Amino acid sequence: MSFRKEKKFRVSVYDSLILKAQLLDKGMNRLFPKRSIHSQYFDTKQNKMFHDSEEGILPRKKVRVRWYNNSQKILTLENKTSSIEGRFKTTKKISHEEFYEYKVNGLLDSLYGHIAPSVLVEYSREYYQYQDVRITFDSNIRYFMIKDNRLSTEDERVIEIKVPFSVSDDYLEKLLPIPTSRFSKYSRAFLKNYKQM
Repeated sequence: MSFRKEKKFRVSVYDSLILKAQLLDKGMNRLFPKRSIHSQYFDTKQNKMFHDSEEGILPRKKVRVRWYNNSQKILTLENKTSSIEGRFKTTKKISHEEFYEYKVNGLLDSLYGHIAPSVLVEYSREYYQYQDVRITFDSNIRYFMIKDNRLSTEDERVIEIKVPFSVSDDYLEKLLPIPTSRFSKYSRAFLKNYKQM
């Protein structure tokens, strides 16, 4: 388990394409092929993880099962924790049987108690590296609310950078001279589908 800094940028489709071209000119390299990501999020009956995220409560968590490219050959259970010390993520491979069990009966979380499927998020991601900075570009973001079959799409794109704590904020601001913004796909699913924005 390692702590890291994460910064997110909400941008238009046009700005995303321009920033990507500028960074490629500076020497940014592609890490992996583009792929689609599917994240099945879990929450309490009262959606406490969503509310804690919106209110900035610490510590807080997000729990999800993730798979790639429409294939569930590899399923990972991920716990993303935000704490006073920083953010960290733990991952664990699970079987199809375990995932089915979680979808039907939920699972028990040490911080939130019983949690069950709440939102499915799907999007496309491109992976790049520039020096010590990992940069991802997310597009075609879709949100599906499990409980009441609501579907919505995201008009904007998301750029995210992940770096060790040793990398200074000044360096990051020069690399991407645009304002950071809070962007949680999980929270956006609620806000887009229930018009709370």
